[in-house]
Amino acid sequence: MAENPKRMSMIVTKGTLDWAYPPFILATTAAAMGLDVTMFFTFYGLPLLLKKLDLELSTLGNPAMKMPMAGMHMALPNLMAALPGVDAAASAMMKNLMKKKNVPTIEALREIAVESGVRLIACQMTMDLFEYTLEDMISGPEPGGAATYIEVASNADINLFI
Repeated sequence: MAENPKRMSMIVTKGTLDWAYPPFILATTAAAMGLDVTMFFTFYGLPLLLKKLDLELSTLGNPAMKMPMAGMHMALPNLMAALPGVDAAASAMMKNLMKKKNVPTIEALREIAVESGVRLIACQMTMDLFEYTLEDMISGPEPGGAATYIEVASNADINLFI
């Protein structure tokens, strides 16, 4: 790495399967390119640090979600998305598609992030609010608050909110 590498920080606020990929892909790619990367996990993004993940898609209110089927890209009508079991079925379909296309799992991307030296900060307020402890999480995250993130972000070349 360079003596003064560029820095990237991001706030991770969402924890569905589709929203888990962008921060981890960006973080691991930036780390591979030599950037110092910090990820600040808060509210619904914090569970992405839990040891056991059970990620699902949320199809409701996601009109851009179109799955390749029968040679076309088909969207799920909002009315159907509200039915029980639809999120689980869509999640299973997406996971199967990702496996078929050799997309790495979130667990694998988290491991790469830790191995690449990505700094993982678990929002202490959110941990307290949802009653999580560091023991509930993978090895690597450190607790921190808004001031911790502001310190990082104020020195970063790239700041992202995901």
